Amino acid sequence: MARTLIRGGHVLTMDPALGDLETGDVLVENGVIAAVAPSLPEVDAEVIDARGSLVLPGLIDTHRHTWQSLARGICGDWTLGDYYFGIRLAISPAFTADDVRLGQRLGGLDALNAGVTALLDFSHCNNTPDHSDAAVLGLREAGIRAAFCYGFFESSPEASRFGDHEARLADFHRIADKYFPTSDGLLTLGVSLSELFGLPFDRTLAELAVARERRALIVNHTGCVWGSVLTEGIPELDALGLLGPDMVHVHCNTLGAAEWDALVRSGGKVSISVETELNMGMGRPVFERCHRHGLAPTLSADVISLNSGDLWHEMRFGLGFTRWEATEAVNRAGAMPERVTTLAKEALTWTTVNAADALGLGHRIGSLTPGKRADLQLVGGGALEQHPRIDPYATLVFQTTAADVTTVLVDGRVVKRDGALTGVDLPRLTAEADTAADAILGRIRDAGRDLPGLPPGAFEALEPIARGVHAEAVQAASQPSRRAIRQNVTPTPSTT
Repeated sequence: MARTLIRGGHVLTMDPALGDLETGDVLVENGVIAAVAPSLPEVDAEVIDARGSLVLPGLIDTHRHTWQSLARGICGDWTLGDYYFGIRLAISPAFTADDVRLGQRLGGLDALNAGVTALLDFSHCNNTPDHSDAAVLGLREAGIRAAFCYGFFESSPEASRFGDHEARLADFHRIADKYFPTSDGLLTLGVSLSELFGLPFDRTLAELAVARERRALIVNHTGCVWGSVLTEGIPELDALGLLGPDMVHVHCNTLGAAEWDALVRSGGKVSISVETELNMGMGRPVFERCHRHGLAPTLSADVISLNSGDLWHEMRFGLGFTRWEATEAVNRAGAMPERVTTLAKEALTWTTVNAADALGLGHRIGSLTPGKRADLQLVGGGALEQHPRIDPYATLVFQTTAADVTTVLVDGRVVKRDGALTGVDLPRLTAEADTAADAILGRIRDAGRDLPGLPPGAFEALEPIARGVHAEAVQAASQPSRRAIRQNVTPTPSTT
């Protein structure tokens, strides 16, 4: 039996029944948390000295375009429109399958280095079947826990290398059969829906159908384009009975009260991408609306082509925004708030227990509860920002960076030890990433394309097409015979 004993740390379990242990031990057996207590007896185990460190669950990202790690930071001064035309329609087609595999591995390791032990991979660079295989293999090689959410997006609509939409649906089934035959591995199966009303509505229905057939997690970019019907569709999906607790709705900035009510009725989950939404003009992150409607917020790093893969930043930005939003009216009335409205500990729930539930994995990860899988991290060390540690939650949310994450375990396996990723030739990896990025940008230049390449009036030109698809959906939703009869839609994910 493989055992690891984490000894003498300040344990933050994120389990209300267990609470926090100012000094405590965590015993891991065969990848499972076996015991958590102030002091455990000596056993035959590898001992990790956690004195002076915080011991807590690994963080969980509910929406990340992991492949974009090879385009890190290129969107720093881009709008959402720039992103769509620059990343989705220019950079994505220039990725080879090997690029996708490397980007997935690089992005997975980037996450692990920052204490992110699980993520929802919104994988929409599946330009060919080889790209689809590469996306799964890159995550597997990184050793991270992930929901691999297969995307059907066509990055080269005028010169597809894949074929028609039916071919993509068939490839999804191939990937499911090849890599996800069982239900007890690190990678779980999901579907990333194409943006609603960006393609004929019957294709959206087909994507939902194959997802439900495979009991796959579903993720959707929802309500994030102002003044457009693109990414809307909640009323129509609700009328057709196609919403459900197996869906993660990302962004949700433009949604109105009726749409929020539909999400609540369906048991849907919400992922907030704070940095993306604030930087790309998508509107207010929806913390207050989640609170108002009783939905549990979760966080995402989203586009690594803009944001860090470090969820500590997302928590910090998110907590700062939600506190500002709660006190704006007080300030405008010429007063000061008497107390903060959201505590640092609550921000940590966004990336642990809430996020685990959103991925359909709340029974497996998200807290240091005996019986759950051992996805955890140690934070501490000798860095100045870690001392003195007066409030552990405030230290984590406001002071911590990836450099302070000293040790990380995924499923009981140590993937970062003493501040360094295990089994990773970092100089070689970063050199490969630099070379691949140069080659990708070179192919774009050789094709005569400029980045970001947003044509003037592009969104306005797309809107009549989107509105035509929206009319199709409204018509379908008005027909009682089209309403889905759906029961027990909570996913039991297939895994590899």
